[in-house]
Amino acid sequence: EMQAAITSLERCPIPVVAAIHGFCIGAGVDLITAADVRICSPNSIFSVREVRLGLAADVGTLQRLPKVVGHSSRIRELCFTGEDFGSDEAARIGLVSRISQSDDSLVEEGLAICRLIAGNSPVAVTGTKLSLNYSRDHTVADGLEHIATLNAAALITDDIMNSLVSPSDSRDGGGSRFARLLPIARL
Repeated sequence: EMQAAITSLERCPIPVVAAIHGFCIGAGVDLITAADVRICSPNSIFSVREVRLGLAADVGTLQRLPKVVGHSSRIRELCFTGEDFGSDEAARIGLVSRISQSDDSLVEEGLAICRLIAGNSPVAVTGTKLSLNYSRDHTVADGLEHIATLNAAALITDDIMNSLVSPSDSRDGGGSRFARLLPIARL
């Protein structure tokens, strides 16, 4: 059940932004690797610590972390040793996309990313997430076929025309010109 709970973030059709502050150890790493965008505060500490407790991480880190950051020697070292690493290394290896200016600004910086995403077409954002996840686990040819099918659905909305006719800066929350998604029952 814990695996399914963590996987629900990855399967959620809406992008999930994780804002990490302080310690992110074990299940915390499981959780954030299922998120779409990860940012952290300057004082964040990460660790795949399960090996130090006598077991292999079993809720998704070993499956997702290499897909998030690559199968580098450093990732394997971190998983084999349970070593702690800080925000600078998390950014360097690609676990987080950015480090907030301060601990206090972390949530606002995370919400700013959310507002930028929300300013875009919900149909396009959802299609993008579905395609990124699908393409991660399939060939390029399969991914291209998948996105063609998803974009066929986008063409039945007025989102493309509306974005060309009445362009607005997505940072101002002008996403109201786009079609709404139908209710999602699997959240």
